Amino acid sequence: MRKILLMLAALVAASCSSYNIENEDMKIIAHRGGALLGNENTLSAFRKGIEAGADMIELDVHLTADGAVVVCHDESVDRTTDGEGRIGDMTLSDFKSVHALDRETGEPTDETLPTLEEALDLIKGHADILLEIKRSGSGQYGGLERKVLDLVASKGMCGNVIIQSFDDCVLENVHLLAPDVRVEKLIVCRLFPGVCIDNGINSFSFEKYNFCASINSMGAFTSKRFVRDCHRAGKEVKIWTVNSPGRVVPGVDGVITNRPDLFRR
Repeated sequence: MRKILLMLAALVAASCSSYNIENEDMKIIAHRGGALLGNENTLSAFRKGIEAGADMIELDVHLTADGAVVVCHDESVDRTTDGEGRIGDMTLSDFKSVHALDRETGEPTDETLPTLEEALDLIKGHADILLEIKRSGSGQYGGLERKVLDLVASKGMCGNVIIQSFDDCVLENVHLLAPDVRVEKLIVCRLFPGVCIDNGINSFSFEKYNFCASINSMGAFTSKRFVRDCHRAGKEVKIWTVNSPGRVVPGVDGVITNRPDLFRR
């Protein structure tokens, strides 16, 4: 898989040209709160994303061993905190005992990683949320979709939270449990009609994802033709993770970026 992605990246880099933003209604989505503005997936990063004027805050969730929904990108806390361990093996107390690393210095800060409830409370009323549900490689996350939806409903935020995932089972479960909650399909790219890369190399069709409102693809591999095809099928397109306004494919409906401040300017 890594070799395929590297080959695709090389092809894109060789032919990449700058684009102008054509869609004035394009949503600006702060990736992990704005991962080049603060320490990713922390409350302080979410505040910075809001202050930068992001329309939405993107975040990632996992499930602890004792059933708490928590915010972190990776399955483990090793990369972004001063602790170690897989989140699925940790209790909430364990998770809250580690501290986020400073993005620039790599030194521990005083800040812990948040629960989803803490994140919802902070962001509510200031921005919408693009929430990625992760699927544990060890299969430990049974019931995560239900817990996320219950939390979102308890905060009265069903109309303000979009669920996205690479995992088709996650999307199908969310749609089955809460048909009114908007879901969006994450992909790396469409290799050619009928095939895409998401978690692996899988089939792709607009009919297969008829319940998904948007197809969210990697910006470097998103073509103007793919955007046109999605729009013709009644789907929106969000691209990730694009940090320069000059690299936005014309007509996309949203850009997921580590620098929402640049796009808002």
